[in-house]
Amino acid sequence: MPERNATVAVIGAGDFIGAAIAKKFAAEGYTVFAGRRTADKLAALVEEIEAAGGKCAARGLDARKEDDITAFLNEADAHAPLEVVIFNVGANVNFPLLETTERVFFKVWEMATKAGFLAGREGARILLKHGRGSIFFTGATASMRGGKGYAAFAAAKGGLRLMAQAMARELGPQNIHVAHLVIDSGVDTAFVRDRIAQARGAEVAANLPPDVLMNPDSIANAYWDLHKQTRDAWTFELDLRPYGETW
Repeated sequence: MPERNATVAVIGAGDFIGAAIAKKFAAEGYTVFAGRRTADKLAALVEEIEAAGGKCAARGLDARKEDDITAFLNEADAHAPLEVVIFNVGANVNFPLLETTERVFFKVWEMATKAGFLAGREGARILLKHGRGSIFFTGATASMRGGKGYAAFAAAKGGLRLMAQAMARELGPQNIHVAHLVIDSGVDTAFVRDRIAQARGAEVAANLPPDVLMNPDSIANAYWDLHKQTRDAWTFELDLRPYGETW
């Protein structure tokens, strides 16, 4: 395993995409600072990374709170120079329009748009001191179009996408690579397979063709490939979807 004097901060280090990203960067020699609402839920991730010879610090944080984000990123940078900030907070809800309360709409906006802004701004503040780095935002199909029942989610994810684009235009000339990744499919998890079983039957869910759901490790590889890009050919937006996804 390579040794790097650099840190990656994963905000929203959940059990699937976030965890896979953390493991990939750890395997490439980065110290990982993993953050999610409940730090105890990161214990298995820390154990797995350290068992493989990597380094991972787990922190509990509320990504909607400015003080939490600032403290988390500053601590990551104090450990070793911060080089990559990944915002991977989920906020997926589905409600008919008339059942979408003001509280739901605001909470989803806080989780996706506001929290993404805080992560991007505070990450940029640190990376600009170092003169380089990457800031990546996890988007979704809803970032690009609003579907039935997704008024709150689409508004929040669409806002995150446009904010990321504004950051890319401003920070790119200052050697900070900002990218937005559209995850346009279900990720291969027990939760997704359970939803398929409920909608289409248990037999269908149990006998899906290979690779019609996205492997979290494949998604993590895409984040790593983005970070490795040379600045003469940076990607801002990357669509990720399996071969069988209808779009």
